[in-house]
Amino acid sequence: MNRRMMFAVSGVLAMALAGCGSGGESAVPPAGGATSSPDLLKDAPVAEAAAILPGSTMERIKKRGKLIVAEALDAPLLSQQNPTNPDEVTGFDADLAKLLAVYILGKPEVEIVPPATETREALLANGTVDVVFNTYTITPERAEQVDFAGPYFSSGLAVAVKAGNSDIKGIDDLAGKTVIVGANTPAVTEVPKRQPTANVISFGTDPQAVTALLQGRGDAYVQDLTLLASDAKANSQLTVVGNPFTTEPYGIGLKHGDADFKKFVNDWLKKIQDDGKWALAWKNSLGTVVDSDPPAPPAIGSVPGS
Repeated sequence: MNRRMMFAVSGVLAMALAGCGSGGESAVPPAGGATSSPDLLKDAPVAEAAAILPGSTMERIKKRGKLIVAEALDAPLLSQQNPTNPDEVTGFDADLAKLLAVYILGKPEVEIVPPATETREALLANGTVDVVFNTYTITPERAEQVDFAGPYFSSGLAVAVKAGNSDIKGIDDLAGKTVIVGANTPAVTEVPKRQPTANVISFGTDPQAVTALLQGRGDAYVQDLTLLASDAKANSQLTVVGNPFTTEPYGIGLKHGDADFKKFVNDWLKKIQDDGKWALAWKNSLGTVVDSDPPAPPAIGSVPGS
């Protein structure tokens, strides 16, 4: 991809910080609607000067004055561009990218390069982007080409029901129920494994499955959480209940072999997990359509390839 797309998160992004608090805490002003909550960037952590190692990727980003990120522009609740305001990109991945930019730069200055699935490794290898936030599942095979910080989020199969259904709160409540699944998805085998008495019916496409659920042809629909969340965002008659019951670990893609940057990003990730910024980013995005408390973040380095 040759053409880069530059997006200032909002008008305040062009402003330098008024100052930094003690202990590396930022004084970032509210983001003027570019994030789901004005509190997300307030007091977000900023790296100590000693963490910006001479000659490192962190130093190069800081001198450049912006973090270049591969992320989608059309992924609801993850990273979606506002069609009426192209400078506004919101969602869980987008918000985490802004927080990482604050950690390095002291301001949420982000340049977005929308990737294709098959270009993510190349974008990192040739230095087009610094990081990838793109529902990038960690696998040992991919880890031979890129480094992964994290995992920063664990997706997987989850359960959706018609709004107002208070009887089903997750996979444990699907015994004896009629469960809709997508044909040729992991749910086809996983639901019977978890609930042998469930009556599983499959549909060829996600829209067909959603329509069947809303028509009452099934009690629940089991699909990947991020897809269900997108469905729920588009249709208030559908609610996602509980957290995923399988694991799909998403990592932050980094250039292969950059151990210093990987440690730096993992240190940042631990900080935002501990100070509540990770949970706030989740609440402002996926948490708006998932009927549950924020999940516990996955342990950093907990999966092969991370």
